[in-house]
Amino acid sequence: MGRTKKLRGYRTHGRGKKAGRGKGKRGGSGQAGLLKHKFKWMVKYDPDHFGRRGFKRHKSLRTTRKTLNLFELQEAIDSLVEAGFAKPADEGFEVDLTAASVEKLLGRGNVKVPLKVIVPSATPKAVKRVEEAGGAVIQGSTEG
Repeated sequence: MGRTKKLRGYRTHGRGKKAGRGKGKRGGSGQAGLLKHKFKWMVKYDPDHFGRRGFKRHKSLRTTRKTLNLFELQEAIDSLVEAGFAKPADEGFEVDLTAASVEKLLGRGNVKVPLKVIVPSATPKAVKRVEEAGGAVIQGSTEG
């Protein structure tokens, strides 16, 4: 004999007044009650639920610097010559990255030919690697 048959004649079948009506006794659906009756659950299992974390600056306030790594410079030397930002020198090339609107030279990669690079700023690693290849880095100047 099943439970339902056993409880015939008992209006609520042992569930109280509201628990047996569909989706009762859940304390609400979804995130309902996180600041009320489900507060301790939230503190324990989802402590970061409310509030903001981090920050996001407005687009007009963000500044992005155009940078170039040494390996990218090495790969792009021919296109820089075509665009007029570089020219062949006695040994290697003279490259004006300021004119190419590059703001900083970074040191990732290696240089295989001597380069004279004019750039507003460069990392110490980039300067060292260019000089090891027999070149030079001129920083902060717009003309070479």
